[in-house]
Parts: sequence; C-alpha cells; structure tokens
Amino acid sequence: MTVTGAGPLDVPHSALADTVLERLTAVYAGAADPAKAAVMRAYMKDVAPFLGLPTPERRALSRTVLAGTPRPDEADCTAVALRCWALPQREYHYFAVDYLRRHAGRCSSAFLPVAHRLITTISWWDTVDLLAAHVVGALVAADPRLTATMDQWIADENLWVARTALLHQLRYKDRTDAERLFAYCLRQSGHPDFFVRKAIGWCLREYAKTDPEAVRAFLARERGRFAPLTVREALKNIGTAG
Repeated sequence: MTVTGAGPLDVPHSALADTVLERLTAVYAGAADPAKAAVMRAYMKDVAPFLGLPTPERRALSRTVLAGTPRPDEADCTAVALRCWALPQREYHYFAVDYLRRHAGRCSSAFLPVAHRLITTISWWDTVDLLAAHVVGALVAADPRLTATMDQWIADENLWVARTALLHQLRYKDRTDAERLFAYCLRQSGHPDFFVRKAIGWCLREYAKTDPEAVRAFLARERGRFAPLTVREALKNIGTAG
C-alpha cells in the first residue's frame, strides 16, 4: 500500500473545527506578546511569524481552548490541522501538532496525505520532527502497509520528507524494523544537508537505547559512509564503535 501527498486536499466540514478555531484565534491572539514574538521569530530563522507565546503558556491556553470539546474523528483532525496551517503565526501550527499527537489514534492510513502536506508546508524541524515521530510513526505502526510509502519517502528530494522517513520509527523501541532503519540510513548517508545527516545520527542513537550492539556493529561496518556529525550523534550514548 502506498500513499502519496500529491493533489489538492479539501478541508472537510467540521463543526468541532469551527468551535476550536473560533476559540483558538481569540484566546491566542489575546495573549500575544510582540516583543517575545520578534525574539522567537529570529530564533526560528524567520520560518514564520510568531504571536510570542512560550510553550508552557501556549499549552495552558490550549487547555482553555479545548475545555469541554469532544474527542475528534479523522475529519475533525484534518480540518483542525489544515485550518491551523492556513494561519500565518507558528503557534497555530504548534497547536495543530499537539492536537494530532493527542489524537493520532483516531486517524487511519488515509490521514497520511494530510501529514505529508503539513510536513512539506512551512517546513522546519520544530513541526516536522513531532509529526514524524508521533503522527506518521503512529500511522505506520497501526497499518504496516504504509511502510511501502516510507520506502518512497526516504528517497524523496524534499529533505523534510526524507527526514520524516528516518525518524518515523523513533519511538518504536523493540518494535523497530532495524533492517529498514539501517537501510534508510545508508540510503541517505551521502545527503549534503545538515538536517538529514543529523536525523540519521539521531535515529541510530535512539535505537541504540534498545540494541546498542546492533548499532555498534552497523557503524563498525559502515561508519566510513557517514559524515562525522552523524557518527558523533549516533555514538553519544554508547561510546566508540571500534
């Protein structure tokens, strides 16, 4: 089974999304801090404008927004995510990511094109990494047929799609498909971008918490194919590999 992100995505009708977005925009905008917003925008390399809501405050506001709302279905999740992504300020995207993390189990494999749209729109590590590990990873775990799509994503020219494929097993622990993980790392071992090289090291380091010997053996065989950054990242918790 393969799922692509090509083609337009309609925002489904959702009364729940109507309620959430009405509350969200009022509550977040009411707490905006322009001075903090400027600092946050600079720190995040001007990927998007900000309202200036630090994470603890933002999540407290989110609890107010969601108080008394019912559990969403997949259409609700799609509508909330796409409508948040259509808003310029980054905190709305963060809200959507948190919402999807909480309700990923309510979504089927049909949600993967929505995740692809989010990953490839206003792309930066602050949203991509959480979507990869907590949303895409959950979808693939629930429907292993989606591994065929991950096999496509690892070869994608979009670095954030490739990074997602690398990171989607990040929380799998002993359920990790190590053969696929190592193959993905090798597939992108020569990638010139920092974010892909870093992701290779990160996913290897995370799997080393489950099977350090497998990671050591893999790097002992293949470390010459990886950038020094990748190797340092991979070995942070397990020492040298010979």
